[in-house]
Amino acid sequence: MSAPLIIAVPKGRILDEALPLLAQVGIEPEAAFADPDSRALRFSTNHPTISLIRVRAFDVATFVAHGAAQIGVVGSDVLLEFDYSELYAPVDLGIGRCRISIAEPVGLAATEQRERSHVRIATKYPHLTARHFEAQGIQAECVKLNGAMELAPTLGLASRIVDLVSSGRTLKENGLVEVEVIAEVSARLIVNRAAFKLRAAEVAPLVEAFRKAAA
Repeated sequence: MSAPLIIAVPKGRILDEALPLLAQVGIEPEAAFADPDSRALRFSTNHPTISLIRVRAFDVATFVAHGAAQIGVVGSDVLLEFDYSELYAPVDLGIGRCRISIAEPVGLAATEQRERSHVRIATKYPHLTARHFEAQGIQAECVKLNGAMELAPTLGLASRIVDLVSSGRTLKENGLVEVEVIAEVSARLIVNRAAFKLRAAEVAPLVEAFRKAAA
C-alpha cells in the first residue's frame, strides 16, 4: 500500500472558503480539524488514503514543491513570489480573491513627487516586488515584513508597501492609498509535478474533482 496522499491547506481566510470545496470533492477532515484548541498540524480524513496538513500559506508551496505534500491549496500571490518549477497549478479555484497592490501615504500620492530610480518598499513579497519595479527600470530596496505592513511608511521604515488588498479598509485607516495593482489574486490547486506523473491514478481524479467543484 502506498503512502497516504497529503493535501496541504493554508490557515486563515482561504481555508474557510476551501472547506466547502473539499466537501464537494468528498473529503471530510477528522473532528479535531475544526477544534480551535487543537494544536495538531496533520489530520486524517474520511478517506484512509488521504491526509490533510494545515500550515502557513507560504509554506504550502514549499511542502508541495519539495514533495512532502502532493497537492495543495494556495493563493496565486505565493506562486508569483516563489515561482517553483516543481509546481503545477492546474485549477483556479475561484476563491480567496484579492489583489497585490502598491500603496503609499495619502500625502505622497497627492504630491506626485515620486523618485523614479530607487524606491524603498516594505513587503512580504520581495522577489515579486523587485521584479515588478525592475521591469520599469526602478531599483526596489525591499524591507521584508511578515505583517503590520501599514506601519512602515508611518514610522519611516519605507516610503511604500506592497501587500494584499481586499476592501482597502486597512489601508484607509492607516493613512495609505492604493496607487497600483500588480496582480489579481485567487486561490489555486497546486500539484507536485513528480507526484502528478508517478501517482497519476490517485492525483488526476482528485484534480478533476476539484476542477468540477470550482466550476
